[in-house]
Amino acid sequence: MENKITQLFNIEYPIIQAGMVWCAPWELASAVSNAGGLGLIGSASMYPDILKTHIKKCKEATSKPFGVNVALLYPDMEEIMNIIVEEGVKIVFTSAGNPKTWTPFLKEHGITVVHVIASIKFAQKSQEAGVDAVVAEGFEAGGHNGREETTTFCLVPMIRDAVDLPLLAAGGVASGRQMLAAMTLGADGVQIGSRFVASEESSAHINFKNKVVDINEGSTKLSMKKLVPVRMVKNKFYNDIQDAENKGATPEELKELLGKARAKKGMFEGDLEEGELEIGQISASIHDIKPAEEIVKNIWTEYLEEKRRLCVM
Repeated sequence: MENKITQLFNIEYPIIQAGMVWCAPWELASAVSNAGGLGLIGSASMYPDILKTHIKKCKEATSKPFGVNVALLYPDMEEIMNIIVEEGVKIVFTSAGNPKTWTPFLKEHGITVVHVIASIKFAQKSQEAGVDAVVAEGFEAGGHNGREETTTFCLVPMIRDAVDLPLLAAGGVASGRQMLAAMTLGADGVQIGSRFVASEESSAHINFKNKVVDINEGSTKLSMKKLVPVRMVKNKFYNDIQDAENKGATPEELKELLGKARAKKGMFEGDLEEGELEIGQISASIHDIKPAEEIVKNIWTEYLEEKRRLCVM
């Protein structure tokens, strides 16, 4: 297939693996890229020197395009951006911050820039900033999320009407059927996170992977809207947050309760009660842990099958 996304990234399928915190190492990024999609290294859980190592290993593991996801709210941003340039990374996905801050710098160095947004307002700001594409991430998505709580089904067509940029849909996508729905709504491709958390190459702890496989409908919820909205699994930590919010906790009190390395404790170290377990609503439909290559191929095969089925109806 050839469209705006495959041409922009020089990839075979318009399937992008999200750069998920604590779950997206070079092993996963290179596997997805080798399978024909676009793999992203998740820099948010990496110190600069660790990120540099992952980029080098990814370059050794694949000759295909890959990128780095950069959450702009984290520290060491100047050092991270300099490493990305020095190591010759050609694609960067930015999120959780103002796209105007780093897009000019990255574009000056010939880097393709994509920004993740959850509203028309920030899609337009991204276009004004000069990004090459946007990711429209709906309320269903795991991890950091939009305050507006707009679902992917509503968000994607609104963003399609608002900007002329190549558009990726994210949130609630883990299968070929969902990919086809997103494309019908106006997306040029999809960014997928939760399905790749439950992959063999993901750096998520096996406890967390097994938890994702066991999740039921309604097991996740958007929380901490006073601080930074995050969709997470309901567990003891989630209940503690809810109790604090119900008692009127301030953002400062929530920050103290969150503490440091809470996401690492849950997703990377496997503490299923005290850790923050970030995952999307679509996790209720994930029932196994598979190699990333198989995940990519299954999504693409189902997409084509469903497209053919609709054409003969």
